[in-house]
Amino acid sequence: MIITHLGHSAVLVEAADRRLLIDPGNFSSAWHDLRDLDAVVVTHQHPDHADPVHLPGLLAANPQALVLVEPSLPEVMDLPQARRLAVGDRVDLGSLHLQAVGGQHAVIHRDIPRIGNVGVVIEGPGQPRFFHPGDALDTVPPGVDLVALPAHGPWCAMKEIIDFARQLGAERGFLIHDGLLNQRGWSLSFDRLGQMTGTGLVDLRDGQPWTVG
Repeated sequence: MIITHLGHSAVLVEAADRRLLIDPGNFSSAWHDLRDLDAVVVTHQHPDHADPVHLPGLLAANPQALVLVEPSLPEVMDLPQARRLAVGDRVDLGSLHLQAVGGQHAVIHRDIPRIGNVGVVIEGPGQPRFFHPGDALDTVPPGVDLVALPAHGPWCAMKEIIDFARQLGAERGFLIHDGLLNQRGWSLSFDRLGQMTGTGLVDLRDGQPWTVG
């Protein structure tokens, strides 16, 4: 499996001759020119995960890609080719398998209505079991080897991220949802999570592909 962090929550997963892009949002632009995608997955409707300006262009440039989105997204964005991805759905992409988990976005504030959120677990023969949770920390799939770990957000505190990582027990991980952090804030999250959990973190901010050994 090859992982490329393309800024904030956007992650390119390459495994078993498939290329999957998760959460192409408007906090980053490194994903704009991607081609030859087999699937595009969107965990929820917030624009930092589904860029309303550039996502349609990406899909037009990748007409062969399967578009899998949290079920409410087509209500707020015109995505005629999208397939609604509900909790419990399993999608086969060649020898890769994608499972939708979770259901709801984490609480931002009691006065802000909650929206849907689907985390995705990706696995296949000879591949690590990879989990991208979107914006939620309340679902802990079993047997996760590799996690995209949210570093910061208006919906979570560091104590919650630490407990989530401990419950998950993934051997390796990297930080996502870091678009609101400066260098000091990112380093604080990276160091503290590395010290207080058993997950070995890798710095993928350079946008280069990482082959998961």
